[in-house]
Amino acid sequence: MSEKIPIGEKVLMKGNEAMGEAAVQAGCMAYYGYPITPQNELTAYMSRRMLEEGRIFIQTESEIGAINMCYGTAAVGERCMTSSSSPGMSLKQEGISYIASASLPVFFVNVNRGGPGLGNIAPAQSDYFQSTRGGGHGDYRVIVFGPTNVQELYDFTMLGFDVADKYRMPTMILADGILGQMMEPLVLHEYKPLPDLPSKADWRLGDPATKDPLLVTSLVLDVPGMEQRNLDLFHKYEEITKNETRYEEVDTDDADIVLVAYGTCARIARSAMEQAREEGMKVGLFRPITLWPFPSDPLSKLADRVEHMLVVELSLGQMWEDVRLATGLKTKVHLHGRTAGGIPGQADIVEHLQKALDSKSDEIVRNF
Repeated sequence: MSEKIPIGEKVLMKGNEAMGEAAVQAGCMAYYGYPITPQNELTAYMSRRMLEEGRIFIQTESEIGAINMCYGTAAVGERCMTSSSSPGMSLKQEGISYIASASLPVFFVNVNRGGPGLGNIAPAQSDYFQSTRGGGHGDYRVIVFGPTNVQELYDFTMLGFDVADKYRMPTMILADGILGQMMEPLVLHEYKPLPDLPSKADWRLGDPATKDPLLVTSLVLDVPGMEQRNLDLFHKYEEITKNETRYEEVDTDDADIVLVAYGTCARIARSAMEQAREEGMKVGLFRPITLWPFPSDPLSKLADRVEHMLVVELSLGQMWEDVRLATGLKTKVHLHGRTAGGIPGQADIVEHLQKALDSKSDEIVRNF
């Protein structure tokens, strides 16, 4: 480890670089990436740090090459990662589907930009559907973390590697351009792995204990075999939903209306909540930390006693749909959505909170 990295101390670091350092500390042995803004600092950081540690860094010929190199590296049991931004992540989706089917642990990062199409390099959360629905073809899922500050980018990167190994599946961080580019103080704590992480000896290629050497594949031609693989994945996802769902509630006990937000929007929503409470409104905040598995059960229970929810997101209602699915018809779910790099203002959210509280019984209020 480089002596320049002050483990245990508080430092000022950019979000993209914090994820890179966390990956190094968590034992990432290979990084494969292709440049795209607004995540280029992560790739640049890894180009230096991985070589300092005597590990593998490759700037690949394409995003497709990067994700398939991850497939191969994970198949021999080594920790690896890639990162990109929106259109680059679209190119990786076929490889991610293969990785999910082959039950390989791979960690990756999407620093979301404005879209669709080539879009712009402004922050957005419009890759929510792509991330939480798998993104590629077939019945599969990806564990998705939605950090809200630079410290969580660091912490959830370490956790992402561990959870990938624990369940043998792809995991990711869905960030946005603000989180990737901003600098904040964080503590570079020592990596401590989850207890009882499973051995890779019975499946990784090249290990004498591997049961089926040279059979890490997503190709299963017979229908019963492929269906059984899907069922096995489904049961694993049920276990993950039970054990790995994460969320945060703030001041929801007495709330008449609850803000629901993640990532950068959760920071703005929290400030709006505090302002609204100063103005006499009883407002709480519900922050999904895992975007998949989505915290549907706790949101459903919250809807039993809260008449209104206001979803704040950097898209035009992608997470809003999940909140509506979770709460059913038990509460009115309003929407304050911005897109393509637009950022909601604190005052705008407070104004929208009041409009939502004043709405008619059958009215859903949105800002567009």
